[in-house]
Amino acid sequence: MSDAAAPPIVVGRVRKPHGLKGELAIFPLTDDPEGVFVVGQHLTVLDLRGEPVGDLSVEQARVYHREVLLRLTGHPDRNSVDGYRGLFLAVPRSMVAPLEEGEVYQQELVGWAVRDEADAALGIVTAVYDMPQGLVLEVQGPKREFLIPFRAEVVKVTDRENRRLVVDVPPELMN
Repeated sequence: MSDAAAPPIVVGRVRKPHGLKGELAIFPLTDDPEGVFVVGQHLTVLDLRGEPVGDLSVEQARVYHREVLLRLTGHPDRNSVDGYRGLFLAVPRSMVAPLEEGEVYQQELVGWAVRDEADAALGIVTAVYDMPQGLVLEVQGPKREFLIPFRAEVVKVTDRENRRLVVDVPPELMN
């Protein structure tokens, strides 16, 4: 899939307006917020379905505690940014560091095939949950759904090209 055809990568969640001068508090969903949220950066605004609802340009950015505060071009006050609350910000894949071998974007795991080490089909990933103990995958199996942790002890192969995971799932997780 070419970069132009690839869906954008979500890099932040808009929390709320910050102050009265049009800044937004962003919860970063990237390992490199200082490299992504820079002056002049164009951002795609996505709704909860992942559908684009607009485009923005960063006029000013600064890290503040665990958040990034953004001032957007053409948004001079709190009222002009309040409608972005709860939406997501995304950039083209070309703007983020390339993935290393075995890495995957969390958002693209949904729909991947899950197979065991003997190549038997176990199901399809239907959801990804970011839990305090780490990522957990919901897999819809032939009889019911089950949850597996996205950890090296369980996920043995991450095959982006074929959109599949090879797993070694303890039997008690599938019962």
